[in-house]
Amino acid sequence: MAGAFPRQLSAAYRTAGRRALRVTIAAAAGFYVLLYGFGRPVGATYALFGVIAMAGLSHLPGSGRQRAELLLGVVPVCWGLIVLGTYLSVRTWSAVAGMLVVGFALAFMAVGGPRFAGAATGLHLMYILPSFPPYDPGSLGERLVGATFGIALLVVAELTLLPEPAALPYRERAARAACCAARCAERLRSAPYVLPEALRSTAGALGTELRSSRVPEAERPAGAGVRQRALAHTGLAVRTLLGRLAALPPPVAGTARAGGAREPGVLEAVAEVAREAAAGLRGTAAGGGAEVRLRRVRRALTAAEDGLPAAQRRIAALLEVTDAALAMSTAAGLAVRGRTGAVPVPGAFWYARMRAPRLWWRRLSGHVGGRSVFFQNAVRISLALAAARLIAGVDTLPHGFWVLLATLTLTRTTVRETRTTVRRALVGTVVGALVAAVVLALVGGDTGVYAVALPPLMLVAFTLGPVRGVGWAQALFTVVVALVFAQLAPATWRLAEFRLLDVLAGSAIGAVFGLLAWPRGAHDELRRSVALMLRIAAEIVVATTAQIAAGGRRVPVLSAPGSRSLRHALVMAESAYAQYQSEPEGRGGSEERGGPAGVASWPGGQDWQAALIAGHHTLWGAGRLLVSPEPAGVPALEGRPAESVVRAGDRVAARMLLVSARVDPTGDTAQTPLPGPVPAAPLPEAPPGTPHAYYATVSWLASLTADLLRLSAEAGHAGGGAGGTEAPVPP
Repeated sequence: MAGAFPRQLSAAYRTAGRRALRVTIAAAAGFYVLLYGFGRPVGATYALFGVIAMAGLSHLPGSGRQRAELLLGVVPVCWGLIVLGTYLSVRTWSAVAGMLVVGFALAFMAVGGPRFAGAATGLHLMYILPSFPPYDPGSLGERLVGATFGIALLVVAELTLLPEPAALPYRERAARAACCAARCAERLRSAPYVLPEALRSTAGALGTELRSSRVPEAERPAGAGVRQRALAHTGLAVRTLLGRLAALPPPVAGTARAGGAREPGVLEAVAEVAREAAAGLRGTAAGGGAEVRLRRVRRALTAAEDGLPAAQRRIAALLEVTDAALAMSTAAGLAVRGRTGAVPVPGAFWYARMRAPRLWWRRLSGHVGGRSVFFQNAVRISLALAAARLIAGVDTLPHGFWVLLATLTLTRTTVRETRTTVRRALVGTVVGALVAAVVLALVGGDTGVYAVALPPLMLVAFTLGPVRGVGWAQALFTVVVALVFAQLAPATWRLAEFRLLDVLAGSAIGAVFGLLAWPRGAHDELRRSVALMLRIAAEIVVATTAQIAAGGRRVPVLSAPGSRSLRHALVMAESAYAQYQSEPEGRGGSEERGGPAGVASWPGGQDWQAALIAGHHTLWGAGRLLVSPEPAGVPALEGRPAESVVRAGDRVAARMLLVSARVDPTGDTAQTPLPGPVPAAPLPEAPPGTPHAYYATVSWLASLTADLLRLSAEAGHAGGGAGGTEAPVPP
């Protein structure tokens, strides 16, 4: 353990050093060529800051090739921002209005995924730079040429200078997991009908590698298009399949046999579908009928008659396996072929036949509102930038864009983190300003010294800054900008003074808006969104069990009560959780202490991921149970099976409401009276001939109860305390 930290630190320095080398060479080359080669100071400024904006201050994910492709894609956006900023700088009020609108739009683009979020800071700077006097539309061409030249040099540097290898694509990760699922299904076809420990461990590891937190940002399927949504759906489905296979109960002794009437080649068909899906994801499939065969096998399995409860539980578990395999196959087909992929059941694949503009509109409109952390962040940063531009314009601060740059780079999502960041940044800026003042006073107007010193200083600044923290970054960057502007125009030690005052003003503005606009970041929003998600899930559980008991032609999942709102609530909760993980509390720096005095914190120690899993299991299970493959519907449950299913659903929903109230005890989700203690009540024995729907529903409720027990403070004490209950395991 003692040697782990130096190795990690060394790796961080190597990564930062490679990036710093690319930034330094591209920025210095563009700056020197245009300034000293062509005598174009404006173009040189835009070339240098274009590189710093898109590579020094932005975090573009992926390999060198992936970053180069992203840079090529944002060049037209940079042109538009420079043109807009140039013409809106004619008046302070127009510059402020433009900063408000453009600042919000660029920050809000983070809803598109890590690539968009990574480019946002750089694009902000590309708009900030021309938004200050002098108002000079005549220099627009030089500005565009300079920015384009700098980014072009950066693209070349990304492709040629120490490029990192591409990470394992998500499609390959999903393909490997699907191949493992095929091996698991093959192994479960024969005695002893359990997975060997080594295979079980491999399946768990491959499933874990599909979690978004374990996938590099550039490879995450986070886009709004059909293929990206389907790829994410594939990962979720194959993880579900692996979990269902690992938990598959063995066949009843003396009754089931591979390929027999009760289990007509189910696991063999599942393995074939998994292999075909993996081949499709790898681009090597010639097409096949594995999915058609599995659907036929599923119908035969549903028609199997057996009065033994143990055999029925086995059939219910096999149906869960087949449904997960079919979902994986359909999603993989959409991920590979896009909208041309066949979608036999549209419920869970509601996005399959939608065009990209409509899907993007749903993504954007779904996050417009105060309950979205993306919207909160965009409002916070746009208001702060507009205020900074107003103050810089009214007071005519020298080098006023430094005020906005400080506001942009030092504002954090929580007021506590902003305060800590600003304090360190100011200390670093003071040190850097003192060093810069001494250098400017000693060297004077000898630009040759500045030209020689700038590249090595940039290399050090962009190497140490990301590793050593914001204090080092501000200190070194202050000296860097002093050397840059000393070459553009005669400068004295007062340039360092202006830099310090501007950073102080920008930091103060960022701190004020961090205090006024959602000061606790994602902390409160995560509580609210998870609580709301659990309340909607409880409604769906009650509605689903009622439909199962009533029988007949069931309502598809897309039309089920609350299904769309649960999907949206899951998106809100997952985005809040993702931001929470980036904040100090979410990174585990401290235990959660939020909430009023005397209120217990999150049960089990901040297991937010378990809550999200419970929401996904609710949506996935209800979708399975409410989409009937039989045109005429299914027979109703009668007698004690119907009553027990409804009661079990009520107990699960009651526990969800209890957990919801505990997650957010003072929030706006407590709209109805809380239920009383949830008693433990085992399900009665089902009589022979009870439909498969009973066992499938009970299996779903059992998995939900297991999820909720992990969320409960009484986990490990089944039935103890208020709200204790046992998992509704069928007899």
